[in-house]
Amino acid sequence: MFTKSFAAALLLGCAALAASAADAPAKMAGGVLVGPNGMALYTFDKDMAGNGKSACSGPCATLWPPLMASAADQPVDGFTLVTRDDGGKQWAYKGKPLYYFQNDKAATDRMGDNFKDVWHLAK
Repeated sequence: MFTKSFAAALLLGCAALAASAADAPAKMAGGVLVGPNGMALYTFDKDMAGNGKSACSGPCATLWPPLMASAADQPVDGFTLVTRDDGGKQWAYKGKPLYYFQNDKAATDRMGDNFKDVWHLAK
């Protein structure tokens, strides 16, 4: 038989797990990571995993908009934060910054995959 404290701890653990999944900045859909808007996310080969920076700024970031984070966001479930040149925060997965591709217009679009052999769908 469960004690009240065990049941309460179990409920808190389940609530924390549900909150963690809800707080993730992206999710898997169709075998790739997608942002909150359902659009595919990409990684850039010139970004060094784990160095905390993005190698894509200026015109690059216009074509490849970063998946931005708010100042209050915190790392969760393999997602971390990198600081952009302008001081903004960007989401990264397994240390690699995440980006959208401006030319993707529908959630099913994957036009940026293997673009110039340096952009790849985030998986």
